[in-house]
Order: sequence, then structure tokens, then C-alpha cells
Amino acid sequence: MIDLHCHILPGLDDGAQNLSESISMARKAVEQGITTIVATPHHLTSSYENPKQVIINRVEELNQALLQEKIDLTVLPGQEVRIHGEMVDGYKLGEILPVDHTQYVLVEFSSSHVPRYTEKLFYDLQLNGLIPVIVHPERNQEIIERPEILYQLVKKGAMTQVTAASICGDFGKKIKNFTHQLIEANLTHFIASDAHNTSTRTFKLREAYSTIQAKYGNDMVYLFSENAALAIDGKHAYQEVPERIKKKKFFKIF
Repeated sequence: MIDLHCHILPGLDDGAQNLSESISMARKAVEQGITTIVATPHHLTSSYENPKQVIINRVEELNQALLQEKIDLTVLPGQEVRIHGEMVDGYKLGEILPVDHTQYVLVEFSSSHVPRYTEKLFYDLQLNGLIPVIVHPERNQEIIERPEILYQLVKKGAMTQVTAASICGDFGKKIKNFTHQLIEANLTHFIASDAHNTSTRTFKLREAYSTIQAKYGNDMVYLFSENAALAIDGKHAYQEVPERIKKKKFFKIF
């Protein structure tokens, strides 16, 4: 199993705070059946700046520690980039790190809105050979209220990654239901843990895949697991034709 989004690197953001916590997360990941993790510390939030080379160096150090601990897990370099208007420049300057140096770049919105310039920025990223992957869109309030925004971005070439815990209901029933709507409308392409620790924000990948198997069958499990493998290989991930989510109308009964 491959996890494309995880805050396992020690001391860089709000994930593992030290090497001991990183090792604990690695052991937990192996228990889940995870063999490969893409380490994706936050980049260019109000609190964190983790440019490309810093992450590459920390990944090398962590992989050495995992070897010494005899933990059968491979960590690859990546980054969770907060959306900003200068992303193309940051990529050209070597500050932005796509998933293991491939074309897939993880892009994070704030929890409340989607910037007006997003469509133009994503177009420019694609012109430069990148595929923007919107992380946890199911937890963005504007997308929940106006799913047409996500539909248009996916229709024009963006991809998305939902969080395993969202599928399982850990963020509440509303987010769980919306996550499943995204799956059913072909508006998401990857599942990842977005794990930050081993307690409050842990992996949940095995549970998420079990839920998907029970609800949608083996073909959907294969699609998500295969897409993760294709992404780290820099190959084209599967993209089914996206569909619009119809907002349900609720009528008051008098």
C-alpha cells in the first residue's frame, strides 16, 4: 500500500515533532500494510516554509534511521504546498517539490475558500508540465457548498486526493457523506492518510480501503491503489469522466 500524503518527517511542521515520533508513525504505517510513504510537510503556510532541498535531506536521514531500526518502509520526498499566486515561479526556482520529483504536485486550499485565481494558476502549472492534485477538497467549506467549483477544476485537468479518515467518518457525518459523493462522481483520484501522528491524526488507510471495498467493490479499490502506484512512478493516473454533484434540496415540513 502506498500513502501519498503524510507528515512523518521530524520537526518540520505540525506532524512528527522528533525522530522518535517519526519512528512510531513508521511502525504504525507498516502495521497498516503501508510499504511506501510520500513525506509531505507543509510549504508556505503562515507557520511553515519547507523548501525542496530541506525535505530531500530530511527524507534521506529518516530512511537511514528506518534501516537501522529494521522497519520495512520506504519514504519518498514530497510537499503539501499552500496555494499561492507564485507557485510556477517557486517551481522554476527549485523550491517546490512534486511527489517524488514527478509531475504531481499536492496543492492545499485553506479550509474556508478557493482563491479566484485558482483556475488560471492550475492552467499555468499544467503548461509547465505539472498536474495539480487538490488535497482534502472534502474539508473545504466553499467546495462543500459549491461542488461545481471542484467539478470545473477536475474537468480542466486537476486531480484530487481525499483523506482516508474522511471516508471513515472521523471528521463527522457531513464530511463523510460529501467524500463519498466525490468518489461516486469521479471527482477524486487518490486516497491518502494525511497522518500527523499515531493518535489523533493517524493513518486509517486500511479502514478506508475496507469501506470502499464494501460499498463500491474491488474495482474501485484497485483504481485508487493503482493510481497511487502510477503517481510515484510519474505515469498517467486513471481519470474517469467527472460528473456534477447535485445538491440535495431540503424542504421544511410545516
